[in-house]
Amino acid sequence: MKTFKVAAVQTAPVFLNLKATVEKTCSLIGEAARNGAALVAFPEAFIPAYPYWAWLETPLESRRYYTMLYENAMTIPGPWIDALCKAAKENHIIVVVGVNEIDPVRTGTIYNTNVIINNDGHLLGRHRKLVPTYAEKLVWGNGDGSGLRVYETECGRIGTLLCGENTNTLARFALLAQGEQVHVANFPAFPFTEWYEEAEAIRIRCQAHAFEGKIFVIVSTSLIDEGSIDLLCRTPEQRRLFEGERYALTAVFGPDGRYVAGPLIDEEGIVYADIDLNALIAPKLMHDITGHYNQFSVLSLRLNRAPHRPLIESAEDGEANADRKDIELPLDMESERR
Repeated sequence: MKTFKVAAVQTAPVFLNLKATVEKTCSLIGEAARNGAALVAFPEAFIPAYPYWAWLETPLESRRYYTMLYENAMTIPGPWIDALCKAAKENHIIVVVGVNEIDPVRTGTIYNTNVIINNDGHLLGRHRKLVPTYAEKLVWGNGDGSGLRVYETECGRIGTLLCGENTNTLARFALLAQGEQVHVANFPAFPFTEWYEEAEAIRIRCQAHAFEGKIFVIVSTSLIDEGSIDLLCRTPEQRRLFEGERYALTAVFGPDGRYVAGPLIDEEGIVYADIDLNALIAPKLMHDITGHYNQFSVLSLRLNRAPHRPLIESAEDGEANADRKDIELPLDMESERR
């Protein structure tokens, strides 16, 4: 148990530009570290963009954007993730960042992925969004339970969920049941606010997780800049969809559900907060929902960690090929070893 500083970034990516957005991310990693942060969180799908076009155009119209996003997505492992790991190591800081991920072998599917990098530059793991939300289904594939994990770090046990997953009670409980102490919840800028105020929705769900689990929740949300809007919008009606306010919120919540730092709303910046993990102990005396304040003979949760694989090979005699590994397994095995 220790006290440390965390940082939550609220900014826009260099839209659909993988190289430039990785460079911007590495620069912000350095800035957060110079300001004393031991952990820095970035928005959902920050590298290199959130697919706003899925909300604006028909599937046929938006195909050109999908190709651009695919060409600017990253493989894991790969050179771009190596650059992020190098920045984390050089600055001795834990990094959680949202990326668009593609498979290094199988072509055609993009995943909405959070990567968790330790302060020694090791990639601890990745979590692919289990179910893309609403229009996002036109862009991203489904994740699986292999990355629904909590990671042991110098800043405590860290878990993460993407955007609407922070509304998923079972996903949140799965992390809490693994002893989660610090939760990273990241979101895109979502300015389509005539019917939905994103900043308020972020506050409600993240305060709820902090209070329910008696943990710290770090929230990072992106912005969308004028250049991106110019690229996306071809009609005045589409531009008006981006005129909403209170579409982005970045903050840190404590185990009582209250703000520890922030909120930063619709403005660029980095929110910093000092966290004391000892502050998690006393609130759990009242409600420890993964311990004494539950009855697991009545209520329990099953988590399937098996990775989604299109091909499972076996020997003719029926015995599994133990020496063969799916390309997704090494990362999971490494995270288990660490």
